[in-house]
Amino acid sequence: MTIKEITDKILEYHPKFDASYDGCDGFKSGNPDAECTGIVSALVPTVDVIKRTAELGCNLLYVHEPSYYSTPDYPDWRAGFENKIYEEKKALLDQYGIAIWRDHDHTHAHRPDGIFTGVIKYLGWEQYRVPCETEGMTMLFEFPDMTVGKMNAYLKEKLSLNGIRYIGNEEDRIRKVAMIGHLLPNIFEHQPTTGDSFCPEYATNVIRLMEQENVDAIIPGEVIDWTVMSYIRDAVQLGKVKAAFNIGHFNLEELGMKYAADWIPGVIENAVPVHYIPSEDIYKFE
Repeated sequence: MTIKEITDKILEYHPKFDASYDGCDGFKSGNPDAECTGIVSALVPTVDVIKRTAELGCNLLYVHEPSYYSTPDYPDWRAGFENKIYEEKKALLDQYGIAIWRDHDHTHAHRPDGIFTGVIKYLGWEQYRVPCETEGMTMLFEFPDMTVGKMNAYLKEKLSLNGIRYIGNEEDRIRKVAMIGHLLPNIFEHQPTTGDSFCPEYATNVIRLMEQENVDAIIPGEVIDWTVMSYIRDAVQLGKVKAAFNIGHFNLEELGMKYAADWIPGVIENAVPVHYIPSEDIYKFE
């Protein structure tokens, strides 16, 4: 079975997109017509992941996040200056004959979401999930016996983190925890800078959830400091039970690619071996 035949089967498994789709998914390197020798599922195609893929004798690297350091994630470098790191990485892929195929938009379009289904499964949190209808929130969990300190230790172990940045008091008991999206400025809608009426944004929806539904803690994707994180710091300094676990975008979604190695074999009818390689924590802590 060729690499393209493999990726076509994965696309058939996913919800169908309009023919005009022009997003980030697709091939970033390699020859789609080559015979597939094996698949590696990894969140990010790091240099170490590429080398381990070659050691396993696989030539299809199935990934979720960008390969070449830009948001559009083009299959080449288009910033108008020479990038030696890109050149060396591309040469390594060419040397090993590895194709990178990115599946970001399609797997998030799955219902349930293809990434967070795996995150919940491998965190072991299916039994703790509860409905959450507040706009902008992703997933809500209720724990019978959890503290800020316990959650730190649990996330660090399950996600293989080198460390964790958090806000909160370790001894505080937290019951409701929300796993939310990215806390970036105007991430979902443009906000005007003038006018008297209230302009809702994702960050204020998160704060509303914490205020109105008594959510004690959040696990966000990306963060900025001046919205929700500042609200949580002030709440803690006022003696409230609030917390945030800033584990990072990649770490939050890592287990989704472990889950991909569970469902891909069935989709391709076990035509080739499928492996999972963790991308590992991007940060070190002193």
